[in-house]
Amino acid sequence: MSDNRPLDILNESIGSPVIIRLKRNREFRGTLQGYDVHMNVVLKDAEELSNEESQQHDTLIVRGDNVVYISP
Repeated sequence: MSDNRPLDILNESIGSPVIIRLKRNREFRGTLQGYDVHMNVVLKDAEELSNEESQQHDTLIVRGDNVVYISP
């Protein structure tokens, strides 16, 4: 069994694509650039995943208290 903690997994995912689910059923996909202990997250080349028109963002900062999950 692995002893990885959630922040260890995030640290291994820096520079890799991730999907972040936020409150109110919003999802973003992008390259994880960084995070902190409050789960504030920085994504590069992010796009919002929705049924409507997709929005592109060069850099997106997500406040940690809105994060439901992060999937590497």
